[in-house]
Amino acid sequence: MPGLDHPSAAAVVPISLGERSYDILIGEGLLGQRGTWQGLPAASAVVIVSNPTVLALHGASLQPALSATYPRVLVVELPDGEVHKQWSSLDLIFDRLLAEACDRRTLIVALGGGVVGDMAGFAAACYMRGVPFVQVPTTLLAQVDSSVGGKTAINHPRGKNMIGAFYQPLRVVCDLAVLDTLPARELSAGLAEVIKYGPIADTAFLDWIESHIDALRARDRAALAHAVRRSCEIKAAVVGADEREAGLRAILNFGHTFGHAIEAGLGYGQWLHGEAVGCGMVMASDLSMRLGLVPAAFVERMRALCARAGLPVRAPHLGGPDRWIELMRVDKKAEGGELRFVVIESLGHAGVRTVPDALLRETLAACCEPGP
Repeated sequence: MPGLDHPSAAAVVPISLGERSYDILIGEGLLGQRGTWQGLPAASAVVIVSNPTVLALHGASLQPALSATYPRVLVVELPDGEVHKQWSSLDLIFDRLLAEACDRRTLIVALGGGVVGDMAGFAAACYMRGVPFVQVPTTLLAQVDSSVGGKTAINHPRGKNMIGAFYQPLRVVCDLAVLDTLPARELSAGLAEVIKYGPIADTAFLDWIESHIDALRARDRAALAHAVRRSCEIKAAVVGADEREAGLRAILNFGHTFGHAIEAGLGYGQWLHGEAVGCGMVMASDLSMRLGLVPAAFVERMRALCARAGLPVRAPHLGGPDRWIELMRVDKKAEGGELRFVVIESLGHAGVRTVPDALLRETLAACCEPGP
């Protein structure tokens, strides 16, 4: 329940959505503390959805804490990787829920990164038309972005996250200690989503990120705690104002139209989502500059910061501008056949605009690798 005292958490960020409100808990060692799980609905079973890698690292902390409250603790292991974010993996969750005769009070706990969180949340939204679930994000990207806000989905070969539902968790548990086991490449991918919040909403946070990017990459715990908390605060404010992306929430997709095209064009799993978003932010900054909204110096600032974060800043060719545009048409922001992009209208403020085809092609020419 939101608004409860959470003594195990160092910080609590509330998301205000009326009866769907909930808290984001941020702290160290939260997985294994019984207090983390207090106040959740009673149930005869809890189902942990994870993957083999994450379960081996963190299952031993989580399972005993849940066993202290729930009579049965079941586990569903999904194959690891973005390429498996599809119907066949979703059915693994449904198969286990049905085989165990799980009822509508069963609690699902998503233990993993964005792929696990999206699929477990989508399964929770669908099973018996909705069962409660909790997000336990184990990557930086999931802690600052995908676990917060209730967007759940799977991929389709023709488009990323095009099949899904808005379905809010009961709680999000961000245990900073799990980031110690995160591969360096995954950490950099998460930094892309941290960086995103600066240009769209908070210039002071962007300045702070630039000053602390080396500490973040070195996993300085105080720096990570601030980055996670401030990112969640910004996202909570946006989601609270626009839960179903009718307007304002679209700004959270800065860089994502280009990024999703990279992921789909290369094949899911070739680039990490955060890597594609980081490169996409550079491209969206370039597009903002060509629209006359920001100076060229801002584009170079974003390129330099993303590079320092360990992210790619040069986009793949993907077969040329026509193929890029084809891929970007399969985007949730596209309307009436027109491409729409999140652009920086002024530093700290973003908006969604349609873009002249000529300017889009200029950005693609400037930001993509040359063809073979």
